[in-house]
Amino acid sequence: MSSQAEIQPQGTALSLPARMEAILYLKGRALTLGELAEIAAVSRDQAEIGLITLMADYAHRDTALEIRQEGQRYSLQLRDGLGDLVQNLLPVDLSTAALRTLATIALKKRILQSDLVELRGSGAYDHIKELLAQNFIERKRQSEGRSYWLTLSEKFHRTFSVKTEELVAAKRAITAHNQPDLEQAA
Repeated sequence: MSSQAEIQPQGTALSLPARMEAILYLKGRALTLGELAEIAAVSRDQAEIGLITLMADYAHRDTALEIRQEGQRYSLQLRDGLGDLVQNLLPVDLSTAALRTLATIALKKRILQSDLVELRGSGAYDHIKELLAQNFIERKRQSEGRSYWLTLSEKFHRTFSVKTEELVAAKRAITAHNQPDLEQAA
C-alpha cells in the first residue's frame, strides 16, 4: 500500500501534504516537525513524509510561495524578492502575518482573543494591536472571563468587500481541510 502522503483525497478529505500546507499557512509561523505532527494528528514519520512531499511539490512549481526550513523549523513563505510586490498590491498597510490573523478572525466571525492566540501563536497579540489601530477589528471584554471577543469592523467589510456567504464557504473549506483523512483511521 502507498504511504499516507501518496493517498489521493476523496471528496472533501485532503491529502497529508495539503493538510501540512494548511497548517503552515494558518499558523503563519515556523513550526517544528513535532508540532506539525501533533496538529495534524499523525506520527512524526508521517508528518515528515507529508512535509517532504509538499516541499518537493513547491520546488517543482512556478509559484510565489515556498516551504522554508530554518534549523529544525518549517514555514510557508513568499519566495525571496516578492516582498516589495506584495506590499505594493496590498490595499492596506498590514503585515502578511497580520493579514493571516485577520483572515482567521474573518473565518470565525467572532473569536476569543485567547483562542486566536492559541491558533496563531503569541505573535497574534501584536497583530491584534495592529488590526485594532487600523480599525479592522473590534474588541469587547468577555462578560465572564478575562479574554476579549474579537469581531470584524465595518471598515473591514468596506475595505475587503467580502460577502458573508464567501466567508461561510471559506470556513467550510478550512474545516474540511482540518478533518483527518478517512484512510488514516482505517
